[in-house]
Amino acid sequence: MGLARCDRPLKRSHLSCYRISSTFWEIMMQATEVAKCYTPEEYLAREETAEFKSEYHDGEIVPMTGGSLNHNRIINRLCAHLLSALRGKNHEPFSSDVRLWLPQHRKFVYPDVMVIEGGPVLYQNRVDTVVNPKVIIEVLSKSTQDYDMNDKFRYYRSIPELQEYILVNQYFVDVQQYTKTDQDFWIYRSYESIENTLKFGTIEAEITLSEIYEGISFDAV
Repeated sequence: MGLARCDRPLKRSHLSCYRISSTFWEIMMQATEVAKCYTPEEYLAREETAEFKSEYHDGEIVPMTGGSLNHNRIINRLCAHLLSALRGKNHEPFSSDVRLWLPQHRKFVYPDVMVIEGGPVLYQNRVDTVVNPKVIIEVLSKSTQDYDMNDKFRYYRSIPELQEYILVNQYFVDVQQYTKTDQDFWIYRSYESIENTLKFGTIEAEITLSEIYEGISFDAV
């Protein structure tokens, strides 16, 4: 199908047909475009020079959204507390600058906080990517909270070392805790009072919700 050349002035009806035909071809071209499938090596090479972080989802590179002030404050509170609480206990916390590889699902992601027992097990000897977190903490954002609470947790459960998953809401006081039992069941607990204390089930640490939410202004979100 094509447009015949016409040297006569185009009438309004002809212009309408031209616009429809042009739009049709644009749609057809977009529909036939094949999205590039990246290898893990290509993703990692791009990530080394990228201005902003992206995740890798089995061939697809997914840009990450920026974090809010509350999001970063909560991460900082948790990392500082865990660093102090776990000193000398063979556990170490890491912030969202460290990447996690999920081999079963072929994904590279950036958890907000990870705690690793013993030494980090590196992906292909890369000092920026690990595979063995014992605890993962995510601070919920409006754009990703459904993903963090459902599919992402399912992906995380493929990690043999993972024993605890914590979700912290940045918009109101709410902390959700999932702890793995010896029988491979996950126990759920919810904390909704600023007076509650989050007691980790798999590491020697606890933190009050007042400490987690210190300096947080819910009116600003």
